Amino acid sequence: MDDITKEWHDMARRDILKRRMLAAAGGCFGAGVVFPSGVETSAVDAFGAGVGTSAGDGLQGGDGINGGASYIMKKKNRAEGERSLRFPLEATAIPRPEGHRCCRLPTLLAGVQLHTRRARCATPSAVHLVGNPFFPGRRHDGACAAGRAARQRWRHACCVECAYVWPQEKQAVQAVMLLIPGYCEGWRCAHAGLYITVLSACGKGNDVLLGMQLHKRVIESGVLPVLKVENALVDMYAECGEMEAAWDLFEVMQVRNIVSWTSVICGCVRLGQVDRARVLFDRMPERDTVSWTAMIEGYVQAGQFREALEMFREMQLSKVRADEFTMVSIVTACTQLGALETGEWARIYMNRHGIKMDTFVGNALIDMYSKCGSIERALDVFNEMHSRDKFTWTAVILGLAVNGHGLEAIDMFDRMLRAFEAPDEVTFIGVLTACTHAGLVDKGRDFFLSMTVTYRIAPNVMHYGCIIDLLGRAGKLREALETIGKMPMKPNSAIWGTLLAACRVHGNSEIGELAAERLLELEPENSMAYVLLSNLYAKSNRWGDVRWLRQLMMEKGIKKEPGCSLIEMNGTIHEFVAGDRSHPMSEEIYSKLDMLLMDLKNDGYVPDVTEVFVQVTEEEKQKVLYWHSEKLAVAFALLVSESSVTIRIVKNLRMCLDCQNAIKLITKLYMREIVVRDRTRFHHFRHGLCSCKDYW
Repeated sequence: MDDITKEWHDMARRDILKRRMLAAAGGCFGAGVVFPSGVETSAVDAFGAGVGTSAGDGLQGGDGINGGASYIMKKKNRAEGERSLRFPLEATAIPRPEGHRCCRLPTLLAGVQLHTRRARCATPSAVHLVGNPFFPGRRHDGACAAGRAARQRWRHACCVECAYVWPQEKQAVQAVMLLIPGYCEGWRCAHAGLYITVLSACGKGNDVLLGMQLHKRVIESGVLPVLKVENALVDMYAECGEMEAAWDLFEVMQVRNIVSWTSVICGCVRLGQVDRARVLFDRMPERDTVSWTAMIEGYVQAGQFREALEMFREMQLSKVRADEFTMVSIVTACTQLGALETGEWARIYMNRHGIKMDTFVGNALIDMYSKCGSIERALDVFNEMHSRDKFTWTAVILGLAVNGHGLEAIDMFDRMLRAFEAPDEVTFIGVLTACTHAGLVDKGRDFFLSMTVTYRIAPNVMHYGCIIDLLGRAGKLREALETIGKMPMKPNSAIWGTLLAACRVHGNSEIGELAAERLLELEPENSMAYVLLSNLYAKSNRWGDVRWLRQLMMEKGIKKEPGCSLIEMNGTIHEFVAGDRSHPMSEEIYSKLDMLLMDLKNDGYVPDVTEVFVQVTEEEKQKVLYWHSEKLAVAFALLVSESSVTIRIVKNLRMCLDCQNAIKLITKLYMREIVVRDRTRFHHFRHGLCSCKDYW
């Protein structure tokens, strides 16, 4: 019960500190949002509001509103007996300019005058009160000497709260440098809370050297063994990436709790040591939501999305309830796998267990639906959200862009501007992508220019990649090459790869060879460069060069990345590789594929062998096309799914022209809707048509 009470007290203090920072920033109105209703505050923590008043009452004064608050306090400070409670309010009322990076001279002088008055007449409790409200003002003003002088007179309780403020703003190094000297000045601040707070600051600031100094002081002070301090030390080392130190400290701990175990697991996950984290996770005597979520997130970060979903199923069997952070990781795994059914189930789970769809969760759902080819449901989530940020708008714009709704994406960008939400560099990637897939070359140029002229956003290499893609798809290869020459940064492999792919589509060997040469200089083992250049040579009937390239690949041990397609059926992910027969239903799938191709040929389908770049017979070329992974996935889906179910496929490579033509006819003959997500975009097939409108 004492722990629960302490937690509530800590919560109240944290919220008070948040309000204090808001007030110091001139945000008195915003401060009213932070403090939760029903949490009592003491007279000491009421910012001079008086005994029995709320912290909110103490902050609502002024006209912007700090000037008014300061004026009122000047009049009331004549009453000597009230000074101790009113200095803090006046301190928080000192205005700071927007951004907090510098301070006007009048503001600094007002702060110094206030501090002088406080030092002259304040009671001991007033020292505690005034120290913290004034502390943010001084540290932002850069008045280091005055700050050090003030520090000499602050009491221990003031130090603890000041230490808390610094980590909140990630000024970890300054926090530690401010507080550690106190040990040498006769304070002997051996309070565990101070160590915990400053160790957290070291972790956030990734400063392991200062953390080690503090570790030494912890040992000298005799605080150990205190479990919370030991946990803070483990967490600090883990945050700084010093996993061996964290692990050694963890192993010698006499007592451990869930926090101890989870800190080490999170550290392993952060460094990509998922297997090591799993070993530790399996050793845990008990697990809570945080530890399960840490493991799930570890698998997601490592790209092991199936393992993440399996871990979530184990979590459900263990009767541990997920929270919003767990669900965001699960939704992310579904996004990468294209597992719409599982993603839908995750949303139902959130509704059933009362997990609110805040902005963070809503953005993840929009991204998931968009990347699973269900842009309609992504828009439903967008419309249901009560609050949106720039990431929400950007996710919708990108979703519309890659799903073939270029004009709608641009309209959404206009809506974003009308909602007074400022676009950022990621937003413009979405807008430029929309122009690329819709073939809107002039609009794309205009948006690219507006980034610097209108929005003062310097284009990065990804924006230039979008422009190269835009020009390349439109066949403007010479202009694309000139644009690369004008880039203010060095072109990366993605830039040259994009240009090379466009050259293959349009059959430009001259620029294509140059792009391949530059790409291989940057990435000598890049198989895509060899394959694209080989295909370009084959398209130009340069078979000698094709053989030379393939021989070179064999000598260097470079293998072409095989085509692979994923499809989800009844909550299970099925994987197909071109020509592979490892699936349990392989015999039925190939039999269905033969029947399917026969139906297509009867309807006029002629295999497009122009993209089979090997010197073999026509019949052998057709066989190569028949066994592409997306065709196998479609045949499997037709075998096991209801006719009303949309078939959704995720492919690791760009879909070939023959597969696109075949799937168009399949949707017409079988009255099915098929969505294919390839490496570059979505293809929505319906009634014999594709959403890309054959614009490659």
